[in-house]
Amino acid sequence: MLNQFDITKRWPATNPGAIQLYSLPTPNGVKVSAMLEECGLEYEPHLVNFGDDDQFTPEFLSLNPNNKIPAIIDPDGPDGTPLPLWESGAILIYLAEKTGKFLPKDPAARYETLQWLMWQMGGVGPMMGQFGFFHAFAGKTFEDKRPFARYKEEVMRLLGVLDDRLEGRNFIMGDDFTIADIAIWPWIRVLKGHYDAHNLLEMDDNPNVLRWFASCMDRPASKIAVNVPKRL
Repeated sequence: MLNQFDITKRWPATNPGAIQLYSLPTPNGVKVSAMLEECGLEYEPHLVNFGDDDQFTPEFLSLNPNNKIPAIIDPDGPDGTPLPLWESGAILIYLAEKTGKFLPKDPAARYETLQWLMWQMGGVGPMMGQFGFFHAFAGKTFEDKRPFARYKEEVMRLLGVLDDRLEGRNFIMGDDFTIADIAIWPWIRVLKGHYDAHNLLEMDDNPNVLRWFASCMDRPASKIAVNVPKRL
């Protein structure tokens, strides 16, 4: 059933009954590997190596024309039909609905959870990603520092929004861990880790974020997900 997808020519499935994950352990990639681990779903990870421009190959573009990770193929999609899917937020919602986990059944709580997921997709990810470019990657050599200042200020604002939300709450939705948490914690991790921006962003001024992040990182699924797929 999977051989109908051209991507399997470059990344053959050794377990065709499992969800096929095409990814890299970046924040967006970790979101989906964490969800798969949390749900206990059987999956097979395939490394999309940016160093080799794998994301621009015809095989990868046949699955995701937007040339971004992560992407999946679920051989047991709706009505038993294989489902190819990309965009990490869409994948999180799909897996939550497939398993009945990490997305509240109550309509009001469901939409509130999706609200915070959209906040991550529209704000946290893009702003923190651009901050990383100007702070840790090629953008740091730009003479004009206004873009860096703009993204730094916005990231600090977003951290404040998250800190306020977590006041008196264990997780974003209260006592229940949801896809909103899964979507956001990998981005906090990259700020503290790869971007080495903890002090620059004055993250100690957001104690609720740090407490929540430690709780998220302490989950067994999170500890596995940060290394999926394994880099070469």
